[in-house]
Amino acid sequence: MSAWPDKYVIGLTGNIATGKSVVRKMMEHLGAYGIDADTLSHRTIMKAAPGYEQVVDLFGKWILTPDGQIDRKKLSRLVFPNPEAMASLEKIIHPLVRQAIDILIRHTTHRVIVIEAIKLLESDLHTLCDAIWVTDASPEIQIARLIQRRGMTEDMARSRVLAQEPQEAKLEAADIVIHNSDSFEQTWEEVIAAWQQSVPVLVVSKPVKHVEHVFVKELTVQRAGPAEAEEIAEFITRMSEGERLMTRTDVMAAFGEKAFMLLKAGGDIAGLMGWQVENLVVRVDDVLIGDKVPIADAVRAMIEEVEVASKDLLCEAALLFLSPDVARHTDVWQELGYSARTVKALSVRAWQEAAMESMPPGTVLYFKQMREDRVLRPV
Repeated sequence: MSAWPDKYVIGLTGNIATGKSVVRKMMEHLGAYGIDADTLSHRTIMKAAPGYEQVVDLFGKWILTPDGQIDRKKLSRLVFPNPEAMASLEKIIHPLVRQAIDILIRHTTHRVIVIEAIKLLESDLHTLCDAIWVTDASPEIQIARLIQRRGMTEDMARSRVLAQEPQEAKLEAADIVIHNSDSFEQTWEEVIAAWQQSVPVLVVSKPVKHVEHVFVKELTVQRAGPAEAEEIAEFITRMSEGERLMTRTDVMAAFGEKAFMLLKAGGDIAGLMGWQVENLVVRVDDVLIGDKVPIADAVRAMIEEVEVASKDLLCEAALLFLSPDVARHTDVWQELGYSARTVKALSVRAWQEAAMESMPPGTVLYFKQMREDRVLRPV
């Protein structure tokens, strides 16, 4: 039994580029509350976070950037070759991550939790879980993903893969192994089968894809699932006038990163929002609206449902990356509590990093703070 008696907690791990985050997202679509422990560890040492002063006191101010943030690249170069330094850093970070995870799990209404952590088994996190899931992929696939998605050279990618502990140790500790070397659809099938076989029926949260609310007559908003993948692909292709040629396979791959909120009029898609929650920040990077519904009605209907889902995931802030055509409706966004911002104007470093990581070129940033209390304030 996990440390939280009313929750079923799955620990998700696997070596680099084996698809942990993709599998976590798939489990979120099935109703789990996902926690990225590795990202939380980064937040613990940001300026004004509880681990910041401790790390600076331990390693010195030379690890700081000009704006006073801890330079994680400098810190990594120091601790990775030095086991004692790494142990000292982890002694600061791990209790804070554990504290943050406890806060998140106790506050969420979800009954199934998935904690993604590359060092799940090396820390005490695995002792808090009901089951251990491990993602697996061949070394060739891992290297190819690092080259494609992180821009590494082949030599760099190969050295990163070889530098990790053997994957076999993780596989031996696994209750469930997800093989993630094939297509997204095959991975989906494995995840769904494992979920149905291993997650107790009594604690399963309602799959989020069934959420549907009537906004006005003949207008509904629903969170999409894989069954709508082909319909979504056709809508995006049509709305972009062929500039984004989407297929069902493309949308299935996108489900490994984000969710889609659909606005339907008379049974047909009339609008779409693509969104994801990472690091307690909701990011909307697709807003497409057809001509069947006034833009104010369409935006209000979809963003309200995104906000409801995001608040249930304890989000601190919402970032919208809008095309200039959609962003120009300033009055609509202001009425909903959003304001245009620059990345630098965001008051929290984690929010700035979220914008820098996700903001597509040529888009306009709109911001809204979702709640005042933050998980990793100084303690």
